[in-house]
Amino acid sequence: MKVIRWILGKIILGLDKLTAPAPMIRAVEEQKKLDEATAQLKLYQFHACPFCVKVRREIRRLNLKIELVDALNDKAAEERLINEGGKRQVPCLYIVNEDQSVTWLYESNAIMLYLQTLAKSE
Repeated sequence: MKVIRWILGKIILGLDKLTAPAPMIRAVEEQKKLDEATAQLKLYQFHACPFCVKVRREIRRLNLKIELVDALNDKAAEERLINEGGKRQVPCLYIVNEDQSVTWLYESNAIMLYLQTLAKSE
């Protein structure tokens, strides 16, 4: 089973690389403002997870600067995801809110909607 996952992961990553979306182009000031808005966001993810690939493609398309955290190979990141986020599920977007509270947003579609809304509002 591990071999099949590895092969499928390589296929997913290869297809992602071949069909990567072009980043959105914005005015310099608009991009700078958006970069500041996303500075504290982190995406907890596994490199070959198809749902994580889906979210990373949207991050690229929206031209967002979001830190990627490898929750599979980084044990401290995995523990933080479980202990603070509540479960070992990826993708998960770590969000620091304006009042400095933290939100752990799960589910690829919910994350993508949040990022699209953020990109429109900035």
